[in-house]
Amino acid sequence: MSQIQTVVEWIRSSKKTIVLTGAGMSTESGVPDFRSASGWWTKTDPQQVATVDAIESNYPLFHEFYSMRINLLDKCSPHEGHYILANWEKRGILQHIATQNVDGFHSKAGNTQVEELHGSIYTFRCHSCGRSASKEAFLAKEHCAHCQGNLRPNVVLFGEMLPERAWHNALLNIQSADLVIVIGTSLEVYPVNQLPKMTKGKKVYINKEIAHHSTYFDCIIEGKAKEVLINLQERLEKNY
Repeated sequence: MSQIQTVVEWIRSSKKTIVLTGAGMSTESGVPDFRSASGWWTKTDPQQVATVDAIESNYPLFHEFYSMRINLLDKCSPHEGHYILANWEKRGILQHIATQNVDGFHSKAGNTQVEELHGSIYTFRCHSCGRSASKEAFLAKEHCAHCQGNLRPNVVLFGEMLPERAWHNALLNIQSADLVIVIGTSLEVYPVNQLPKMTKGKKVYINKEIAHHSTYFDCIIEGKAKEVLINLQERLEKNY
């Protein structure tokens, strides 16, 4: 039995299937992967940009970087793989998505049960007082209207805690899952890389570049997220 068919059989027999996605889920939408060999992190040091220190000591660089990301994402949209996962949720095949991505593509495609573990790049707040701000204000490099602090997207920066509610909900769902499908992540970022280990169910890893420490998965499929999801969908259709 092929790996694809094995996963199809696991999906069919699972009463609770959870998907965990990373940057590789969005690259086929035109979003750069920050951690692959050709990703943006090879050109820009995240420790200098995506940090609280950058907001406080080098805000022009921080603002330029995130403005560029926002403007790029505005030109991108969910791909077929995102819509397949949304279809699975509607059909009761998929119960929950936890994602490291901040682009909101899962929700845009139609998934409603989504936890954004690293926040959202489409909502904003003042870094100093925490009050909400608009996208327009951030892009215009305005200061907070209440305290004149620096504005920022609601993304999790290096060294910051993950959103407590999102983490708790993702953890509970994964712990009670029959099947966890991990798609498009290098499994490098702590603590999200620990989530797949928290389930007693079957574990599937799908990624273009297979992480060397992924040996604890029950099935590993090397390939692009969209292509593999299309293959899984086609096999599922034949079986239903």
